[in-house]
Amino acid sequence: MAGHSHSANIARRKNAVDAKRAKVFSKCARAVMSAVRQGGEDPEANLKLKYAIEKAKAENMPKDNIQRAIKSAAGDKSGDAFEELMYEGYAPGGFAVMVACLTDNRNRTAPDIKYIFDKRGGNMGAPGSVSFMFDHRSVFEVECGERDEDAMMEIALEAGAEDVDVAGDAATVLASATDFLAVKGALEAADLSFISAEIGYVPQTRVAVESIEDAKKLLGLIEALEDNDDVQSVYANYDIREEWIEELLG
Repeated sequence: MAGHSHSANIARRKNAVDAKRAKVFSKCARAVMSAVRQGGEDPEANLKLKYAIEKAKAENMPKDNIQRAIKSAAGDKSGDAFEELMYEGYAPGGFAVMVACLTDNRNRTAPDIKYIFDKRGGNMGAPGSVSFMFDHRSVFEVECGERDEDAMMEIALEAGAEDVDVAGDAATVLASATDFLAVKGALEAADLSFISAEIGYVPQTRVAVESIEDAKKLLGLIEALEDNDDVQSVYANYDIREEWIEELLG
C-alpha cells in the first residue's frame, strides 16, 4: 500500500506532545468549548463535540479536564465565540502548508500567521492556493508495540482504514473523514495506543526535502506556527529523511 505519511511526522508529533503538553491540552479545551457553544454539551447530539472529545482523549487529556471545559462552556454561553479558519501558504522551498486555526479574533490571527510565514522565509497564499493538493481524511497515529508491519496492516484494514504507513514503532492509519468514530473505536478495540487522532488534511503527494538546511527552515516554520495559541493543526506536503529529523530534533 502506498504510504501517505512518514516517520518524521510521527517523531515530530511525539516530541511536540511531550514537550508542550500544557499547550496541547489548552488547544483541545478550546476546541471542546467551541463545540459546546455551537451545538450544546451532549456529545451524542453534537457530532463536533464528540470529535473534539475523541481528539482530546487521543492526546491523553485527562477526563476531568475535558469535563471542566464542557461545563465551563455550557455555563458561560456569553463567552467569546470561536471561529474556525484555514490559512494556506508556502514554506521555504515551495512546500505547501495548511494551517487550521480556532480563534476568537480573526483580526489578530490573520496578521500573526502572515508574520510567522514572512519571518520564517515562507509566504501566505490566497484561499485555495494549496488546498487542492490535500485530501480531508481521518488520521490516526498509533504505537505498534510488539506488532510487526503485517499485523498492523491487518488490524488497520479490519478497522475500516483505507491506508496504513508503518514507520518503526509507530504507524499512521488513514480512513475516510466520515468514518472517524467507527475506525477509532475499532483501533481502540484492538488495544492500540494513540499518539494522536483527528480529522485533518493529508497531502496527495509528498515532495522530498533536498538538504538538511532546507529541512531546518521548514521545521522551523512549522514549529513557529504550532506554537501560536490560535493554531490547532499544521499540515504540509514534505518528505524529510529520517536521519535529518533525528539530528534536528536531537
